[in-house]
Amino acid sequence: MKKTALIMAGGRGERFWPKSRKTMPKQFLSLTDDGKTMIQLTVERISSLVDMEDIFISTNKDYKKLVLEQLPEIPEENILCEPVGRNTAPCIGLGAVHVAKKHDDALMMVLPSDHLIKYTKMFVNTLSDGCSIAEKGPNLVTIGITPDYPETGYGYIKFNPEISDGHAFGVDRFVEKPTLEIAKEYLETEEYLWNSGMFVWKVSTILSNIQKFMPETYQGLMKIQEAIGTENQKAVLESTFSNFKSESIDYGIMEKAENIYILPGTFGWDDVGSWLAVERIRKTNESGNVVEGNIITVDCKNNIIQGSKKLIATVGIEGLIIVDTEDATLVCDKDSAGDIKKVLENLKICNRDEYI
Repeated sequence: MKKTALIMAGGRGERFWPKSRKTMPKQFLSLTDDGKTMIQLTVERISSLVDMEDIFISTNKDYKKLVLEQLPEIPEENILCEPVGRNTAPCIGLGAVHVAKKHDDALMMVLPSDHLIKYTKMFVNTLSDGCSIAEKGPNLVTIGITPDYPETGYGYIKFNPEISDGHAFGVDRFVEKPTLEIAKEYLETEEYLWNSGMFVWKVSTILSNIQKFMPETYQGLMKIQEAIGTENQKAVLESTFSNFKSESIDYGIMEKAENIYILPGTFGWDDVGSWLAVERIRKTNESGNVVEGNIITVDCKNNIIQGSKKLIATVGIEGLIIVDTEDATLVCDKDSAGDIKKVLENLKICNRDEYI
């Protein structure tokens, strides 16, 4: 069965401010030593499984030019520009009707554009397993990450070890981000996986589930599908998509559907959720600092410091994040990395949109 992929690339990446901006969000930045951007790495990882003409990119209409520049091998008609953000369920539905228009039915992998994977071969093998399970019937396959600490920033998925298909297990339930104590309990049971937001299914399967659980969205998607390739395509997309209810695929479909399987992922996954991820994915020096740019450190430990041409000199600091760009500089304690979004909230209140 034909394999296709939808890569979701419409996010803002606000916790990576000031490098990630409204005009250049995280997925279009390079955060690794190889110089490739996150969306380029995402496409590269699946290139052995999916032909370039069958990879679709769902993004904000403002980012079409960036996608074309960074992924020139992707056909322009495969760049799906959402007129407004409506969360992951409408995003995935839009991708599904485009695949259906091209192939009638096909396997469809759904992947975020801003995750990093350390072991590509193991990742591809996991996706291949997911394709095999999805092809067998009306199965919805998700990929969970085997947790190695009690993370409170992720959703979790409880699986049933007594229901299995190859390497996959049946899903009991999806759960929201837990407290630390509950996360510790999840870890002890060894029956919970982190929710990675990666999926595999047949296009016909996901569309039938949208029809069942999100009927109004389904009706709109059918209008969009009918207009694909016509002179009315853009107008129909803008008028219809904007009226969709903003809903996640987890809440809209996965928490209600049947025949859900989960594949445990052990391929070195990182969702790169904040600046703290940089020290997990880049080399530290002998003092535990991760530095990039024109940097001099004196008696400094365990810092993340990023700049460019301007010299940044630090003395006697520890546990800080310092990011310098042309028009803004961030100085942040590592323990407060999750609060960087509050800077943007203040900038919006003060109408200082040029820094967002």
